Amino acid sequence: MSKFQERQQAIANGSHALVIGSGIAGLLAARVLLNHFEHITVVERDSLPEQPQPRPGVPQSVQSHGLLVRGQRILEQLFPGLSAELIATGAISVDWSADILYFSPMGTAPRCASDLITSMCSRNLLEWAIRSRLTGYDPRSDKPEAYRLQILEATQVKKLLTDERKSRVIGVQLRDRDNSQLEELTADLIVDASGRNSSLPKWLEELGYPAPSETVIDASLGYTTRWYERPTDLQADWKMLFVFPKPPHEPRCGVLSLVEGDSPAGTLRERWLLSLYSFGRDYPPTDEVGFLEFARTLRSPILYEAVKNAKPLSPVYSYRRTENRLRHYEQSKLPEGIVALGDAVFAFNPYYGQGMTAAALSALVLDRCLHQRWKKSQNASIGFGQHFQKQLARSLKTPWQSATRSDRAWLTSEDSMTTTRKPNKMILFLRQYVEQVMLLSMDCPEAHRTMIEMYHMVKPPIAFFQPNIAAKVLIQAWQKKTKPPLFLQDYEPSITARR
Repeated sequence: MSKFQERQQAIANGSHALVIGSGIAGLLAARVLLNHFEHITVVERDSLPEQPQPRPGVPQSVQSHGLLVRGQRILEQLFPGLSAELIATGAISVDWSADILYFSPMGTAPRCASDLITSMCSRNLLEWAIRSRLTGYDPRSDKPEAYRLQILEATQVKKLLTDERKSRVIGVQLRDRDNSQLEELTADLIVDASGRNSSLPKWLEELGYPAPSETVIDASLGYTTRWYERPTDLQADWKMLFVFPKPPHEPRCGVLSLVEGDSPAGTLRERWLLSLYSFGRDYPPTDEVGFLEFARTLRSPILYEAVKNAKPLSPVYSYRRTENRLRHYEQSKLPEGIVALGDAVFAFNPYYGQGMTAAALSALVLDRCLHQRWKKSQNASIGFGQHFQKQLARSLKTPWQSATRSDRAWLTSEDSMTTTRKPNKMILFLRQYVEQVMLLSMDCPEAHRTMIEMYHMVKPPIAFFQPNIAAKVLIQAWQKKTKPPLFLQDYEPSITARR
């Protein structure tokens, strides 16, 4: 009996949900599905490592990853005690207001203690920790034998299975990587969390449904990362350094962060992770000399000075698939029984660090929609997928607008995708106002904290307009009579919408 037949037999009695992909989005989706289904199956193409290590399906895992405060709080809600476990395995507790030096085009931001804290670690450690908790967790029972989730590793979904009218997805066709034979597994609900390379648009077309339209906004960002041993003689009162760019003519920037040691128990010395970024196809080099020279050319030489004599622990890794890509499933006709989330729907420019937190928000939306709309009767669940995709689009509208608005400030993009037009007066006002808030935050801890809260999705952008900040912005603008910033010129790269 194959592993698929064994799984089909195991789920014969009870409701069953299937998740495609075991990245952060897939794992968090599986966690909330345990609240609603008797059995959960996660299908993963890779063989999963037993320790925090890179895997082929997540090529960017060796790069810098940021879990925002909102994401950290959601993970703690789904897995109580996870933050403490991460710290115990070597993650670094970071106060985003006190432990970080921010070098912006307007100056150095003030630092003060706050409750805006996350556990800074590698993507590999975070995913491993979540998977370890998930594979031993059952919200309905404290008994391990009652656990109802299984991960099918080294397994690929080849296509969707439907009813005769092709109106409902009832399962998937699977293939074991070590076995060419195709087999089937049925499910009441399928969640596509397979990332940017999702095959769902192709599968929908094979079933006679239109693939979703897409919005693509590409600032042509590229970045490179290298791991270092943290110098033993370093005297520093910071845990992270940020050097920001200045649109539209100064695209180079970077971040140096402290992460866990190179063992899961955190027994070895903490490491540094240096990532260098640049917009507009000004890609950082991957050779050792060029990498350090690029770091030296940033607005502040602090990153270069920190690592120039540090011991490298890795090659220089490069990543360039950074476009913002939104698949509009909320506008599409879908068969019943399938939904999509994570990078399969909202793929953000990784520079802004929103991806993992967006995945966590997506899991909460799925949980809420299942509470609202899902029932065991198939008739009662009609329209669930469309309802979920609309709720997901609504929930992630603000981070999407934030990332894409920032990326539109860059002049460069592919000629075939760019037109010039004057931004409307409201966009001009908002950009100029936000710049004034940024300028204010260099001297005002309250404004700086609000900016951190907005960036970390703890507060909405409307917080910039609270009376105490708005009044200070107006006074500052009047006193300094600042000119409009460079990126308020009469242009705005267009949004590219295509199939």
